[in-house]
Amino acid sequence: MTEQFLVSASPFPRRHARLVRIGHVALGSDAPVVVQSMTNTDTADVVATVAQTAELARAGSELVRITVNNEDAAQAVPHIRERLAAQGVDVPLVGDFHYNGHALLGKYPACAEALAKLRINPGNVGAGARRDTRFADIIELACKHGKPVRIGVNWGSLDPSVLARVMDENASRSAPLSAGAVMREALIVSALESAAQAESIGLAADCIVLSAKVSSVQDLIAVYRELARRCEYPLHLGLTEAGMGSKGIVASTAALAVLLEEGIGDTIRVSLTPEPGGSRAQEVVVAQEILQTMGLRAFVPMVTACPGCGRTGSTFFQELAARIQRHVRERMPQWRERYDGVENMTLAVMGCVVNGPGESRHANIGISLPGTGEMQAAPVFVDGRKTVTLRGDDIADEFAAIVDEYVTSHYARKYA
Repeated sequence: MTEQFLVSASPFPRRHARLVRIGHVALGSDAPVVVQSMTNTDTADVVATVAQTAELARAGSELVRITVNNEDAAQAVPHIRERLAAQGVDVPLVGDFHYNGHALLGKYPACAEALAKLRINPGNVGAGARRDTRFADIIELACKHGKPVRIGVNWGSLDPSVLARVMDENASRSAPLSAGAVMREALIVSALESAAQAESIGLAADCIVLSAKVSSVQDLIAVYRELARRCEYPLHLGLTEAGMGSKGIVASTAALAVLLEEGIGDTIRVSLTPEPGGSRAQEVVVAQEILQTMGLRAFVPMVTACPGCGRTGSTFFQELAARIQRHVRERMPQWRERYDGVENMTLAVMGCVVNGPGESRHANIGISLPGTGEMQAAPVFVDGRKTVTLRGDDIADEFAAIVDEYVTSHYARKYA
C-alpha cells in the first residue's frame, strides 16, 4: 500500500522544522499541525484500549499514545494493533515509556514493531550512569526498529542533575535569572542535550520530536519560543495538565493559539481531565476546533450560532444549533470518505431578524429563525440566496435534509 502523508499549507509563516514521518502522518516542514491524544485505559486490557483508540481515531485524532508501563501492557500492544487493523483503524500508535522502557522494548520486540513512535522522558529514564545506559538502550532499540522518538521533558519530572547544573551556572552570573527562568532554561537544556545525545548514539535528526511541557500558560509560551529559536526539531505542544472543563479548554487555547500564530508547533494535544463519565474524545474535538477557528486546518463543517438575547423568544434556535452540530459530526466520517472539501462547509443557525438573514447569507447554508413577535417563518439561505422558507414542526428535519442535499450536490465524490 502506498504511503500517503498529510500535507497542507498554513496561513501563518511556519517555523522551519525537519520533516519527521510517523506511519502515514508527517510532522514538521510544510505538513499541517497534527492532532493527537492519549488513551486512559489499562493498556493490558486489549478490548478497552482498542475501543477507546478507535473512538479517538474516529473523532479525528491522527496519532494516539498508549501507556506501556509493564510486561502485560507491552505484550498487549501487538494485539491492539492487529485488532485496530481488523476494524479498519490505521491510526499510528505511540508508546509512552517511563522508568522501564529500555527493559520492555528489549524483551518484547513485537511491541516496538507495532508502535509507530516511542515517547520517552529523560527525567524518568534513570539517574547518573544508569540514566545514560538506559537512555542509550532505548535509542539503540529505536534505531534497530526504525522508530522516531519524542523526547518529552516535563517540569514535574525534570532531570535533577540538569536542574542542579543550570542552577549552579545561574548562581555564578553577575545578574542571576529568576527561579522561573532557571526552571525554563533547565527544561530547554534537558530537551536539547537529550536530542544531541540521541543523535550521537545513531538516531537520525529527522526521527526526533521534542516537547517541554509545563502547566502554566505563560511559562509554556516562553519555553517554546526559546526552544523554537534554538533547534529545528518538530515540536509537540500542550499544557502538561490543562485541567477539567472550561478551565482546561481556555488554558490550552490561550497557550496554543499564541504559539501557533507565531508559526511554532507541529503537533498538539489538549490534555483535558475528562468529566466523570465523559468522553475522552472531547480533547480531540477541542484541538481540532483550535486549529480550525484559527484557519490552520479544516476538520468538520463549522456552525455559527447567535448567543441569544431578549429578542430570541424560545430555545429552539439553541436546540437546532446543537442538533446540526451533532449531525455534521456524526456524518463526517462517512462524508470524509465520499466527498472532497466538505469539511470547509459553513453553516449558520440564527435566532432573530437582527443579524439572522445577514449572517445566514455569509454561510454556505444559513437559517434565520423567528424571534419574539416575528412572523413564524424561517428563511433558509444557500450560498447567499434565499431558497426556501420553513414553517411548522419539522424545521429541524427539513434543515438537516437541506444540509445533506448540499453536501451531495456541491462536493465531488472521491470514488466513483
